[in-house]
Amino acid sequence: MGVERYRKTAYVNFTIIAVNVLWFLFLEMQGSTENTEFMIAHGAMFEPAVLYGKEYWRILTAVFMHFGIEHLVNNMLILFILGDNLERALGKIKYAVFYLVCGVGANVVSLGVNLMKGTYAVSAGASGAIFGVVGGLLYAVAVNRGRLEDLSTRQLAIMAAFSLYHGFTSSGVNNVAHVAGLLLGVVMGAILYRKPKNKFERRSWTEEELWYGER
Repeated sequence: MGVERYRKTAYVNFTIIAVNVLWFLFLEMQGSTENTEFMIAHGAMFEPAVLYGKEYWRILTAVFMHFGIEHLVNNMLILFILGDNLERALGKIKYAVFYLVCGVGANVVSLGVNLMKGTYAVSAGASGAIFGVVGGLLYAVAVNRGRLEDLSTRQLAIMAAFSLYHGFTSSGVNNVAHVAGLLLGVVMGAILYRKPKNKFERRSWTEEELWYGER
């Protein structure tokens, strides 16, 4: 069961990556993804547009938008490395739900924090959802005694800590969405993930079975 589960192709994760890449290419053909006004016009998160324009769909569309090729490549590389592990652990439907909830949820939290601070910001990117994937894997690895497929608790913790540190020491990064995504990932992992039962359960053998086995 373990080997079969490991070899399953992560179709949902590949589809998510493909959608991000194709949408980025489409936007680049229309204008520049590094232009703030262009990104607002095509669905990036912007508090006034969401609240006063009632364009709530931005909370979702922003999850699939990126500011420039470097932003896209960095996010998709991490998703390519980690997303398939979580998809195999959760299953396709649960993984799709998990990813969207973490991405949208991180944007909602970011929106709320900016409103409380009285600031407006233009934001986009899959980082909230990807931090959610890291959080979900942290939970799954912990449940499996520190290892899941080729991942360990230490590897994931170091990656999460380094990514958060890089965000907090850089400008123009939505750190609220990162932290929110990570925490949502742990919560969603606890809700959706179930440790697989070991099929090779311990059983007791009768003397007759043992005797025939030795003949």
